[in-house]
Amino acid sequence: MDRRSIIVALACWPFARLHAEEDVSRPRYKISAGQLHKALATRFPMRFGSEGLLAIEISAPSLHLLPARNMLGAGLLAEIKGVQMRQPQWAELDLGFALRYEPADQTIRAHQPELLALQRKGLPPDAQDLFKAMLPVMAREAVGEVVLHRFSASELALADTMGFEPEKLTVVEDGLVLSFAPKQGR
Repeated sequence: MDRRSIIVALACWPFARLHAEEDVSRPRYKISAGQLHKALATRFPMRFGSEGLLAIEISAPSLHLLPARNMLGAGLLAEIKGVQMRQPQWAELDLGFALRYEPADQTIRAHQPELLALQRKGLPPDAQDLFKAMLPVMAREAVGEVVLHRFSASELALADTMGFEPEKLTVVEDGLVLSFAPKQGR
C-alpha cells in the first residue's frame, strides 16, 4: 500500500511543480491594510434615527483582516442617545464582509455585511430592542457596498497586456491580494 502511494506521488511530482510555478508566474496586486482602512474610514461618521426616540451615530472604524474566513472586518463604535436615556450610551459592533471585484468600473468592493459581534453596555431594555432591530439596516447602510480600491488603467495595463484578468481576492495578514488568471475567450 505504501509503495503504491510513493509511486503515485512520484508520478504526480512534475505536474505539482508545474502547477506551483504557474501560480508564481501569474501577476498579483497587493493592497495594504492602511489603504483599505483609509477607504473604509471615508464612510464615517454616519447617523441614524427613529423620529426622536433614538439617535445613533456610528464612527471610529477599525479594520480587521480575517484571513481564515477570507473576509475583511470593521470595528465600529456607536453612540446611542434617546428619550429614555439621561446620557449617551455606547455599543461596539464588529462587522465582517465579503469581497468582490467589479469589472464594470475596475473596483474592489466590500459587500454582504454580517454582524460578527455586538457589545452594548447600560442600554435600557426598550432601547436595546430598538437598537437590535435597527442593526441590519445600519449594517447595510453604514457599510453596504464599499469601494475599497479603484484601479487606474495603468495599474491593470501590464496584466491586461500579458492576457490576464482579475480572478481571486485573498485576505492576508497585512492586506488584500488580487490574483490574475488568463483571460477567458469572450
